Amino acid sequence: MTVIGTGYLGATHAACMAELGHDVLGVDVDPAKIEALSDGRVPFFEPGLPEVLERTMESGRLRFTTDYAEAAGHATVHFLAVGTPQQRGSYAADLTYVHAVLDDLVPRLEGRHLVLGKSTVPVGTAVELQERVDALAAEAGRGAEVEIAWNPEFLREGYAVKDTITPDRIVVGHRTDRPSTAVETAREIYARPLDEGTPFFEMNLPTAELVKVSANAFLATKISFINAVSEICEATGADVTRLADAIGVDDRIGRKFLGAGLGFGGGCLPKDIRAFMARAGELGVDQALTFLREVDAINQRRRERVVELTRELTGGRLIGRRVCVLGAAFKPNSDDVRDSPALNVAGSLSLAGASVSVYDPQAMANAARVFPTLGYAGSVEEALQGAEVVVLATEWRQFRDLDPAATGELVDERVIIDARNVLDADAWRAEGWTVAALGRALN
Repeated sequence: MTVIGTGYLGATHAACMAELGHDVLGVDVDPAKIEALSDGRVPFFEPGLPEVLERTMESGRLRFTTDYAEAAGHATVHFLAVGTPQQRGSYAADLTYVHAVLDDLVPRLEGRHLVLGKSTVPVGTAVELQERVDALAAEAGRGAEVEIAWNPEFLREGYAVKDTITPDRIVVGHRTDRPSTAVETAREIYARPLDEGTPFFEMNLPTAELVKVSANAFLATKISFINAVSEICEATGADVTRLADAIGVDDRIGRKFLGAGLGFGGGCLPKDIRAFMARAGELGVDQALTFLREVDAINQRRRERVVELTRELTGGRLIGRRVCVLGAAFKPNSDDVRDSPALNVAGSLSLAGASVSVYDPQAMANAARVFPTLGYAGSVEEALQGAEVVVLATEWRQFRDLDPAATGELVDERVIIDARNVLDADAWRAEGWTVAALGRALN
């Protein structure tokens, strides 16, 4: 098989498919990315992936190329794993990279091929892509027969290797207007996890396209719901963490994703819910998803609230105040700073005049490319030195395990905002700290 696109999704999928025993060729148009992967270097942080990459490359089951002719001759199954970013000036998804892959690959194909889409795309895309590849194959005149099917990914950053090798579900959408080989092929590809009991869902193309974006929209809604409630808690003196514990016992609700705090970010949830809204508008059913606008707005308000809370704790003025922001990645166990709440807060504080020192165990280089004017510390101790306010913005274990007494010796003022609600507030207050959090009255 080939895996086309070797970013976060594609590189992980390629290595894990090789780990499952398949002969995999990773394909990308970026020579630097291919060179790094060919040298055994993962260009991003994902626990466990470097070891899988090294093992599968040594076995000979995995290699990488920029040559589409080589890709066309290597396999009859091709995974499509390129990005679908948000369009500039629009909520809609940009399918430029998806189209480019097919335009480069299909004219080189001969015989029967199956393209399994992994990328998150607007519903209706697969049908449009089938028409596109049919035309490309006919124009090329090589007699190729290409089927488009959809096999969405459900990776969690920080757990992507596990989620690929032992997935919690496998979804395959296939065409229904003519014979399809997608289900049979997918069952062969995923034989090991299927033998271990992973649920397999066969469905038509639009249903498969909707599964991933619907899941992301639901998770985003759940996060924003508890953050909306946390705004009420702040106004009334209630404790959103205890509230979440109590309602989370109900198995119809569940405690997962009821962690009130700074909100969601990353390369999936924000852009996916916006693309979902945009597609609903194109289909004439925009009112069905208008609630997602408020989901997005609530998420953005939590960032603004942390900036405002920092201002309150510095006596109403941020200009010249020294603020330490712990975290730059959008979540722990990742170096991804796309739409990161932590980095957004750090940047907003800096723009408001604060002297900001940022530290993150993995995301420093990526953060510096996005916000080069921020101050970046070489260690958590350096970041804390002389701070008047500390903002815990990404819940890395290193930050959660900070000793309040030792930390207090490094700062000028013992003031901390637990923007992720992960600290033992009593332990910190016992060491003389003023502790503030979202959705909780702690002092």
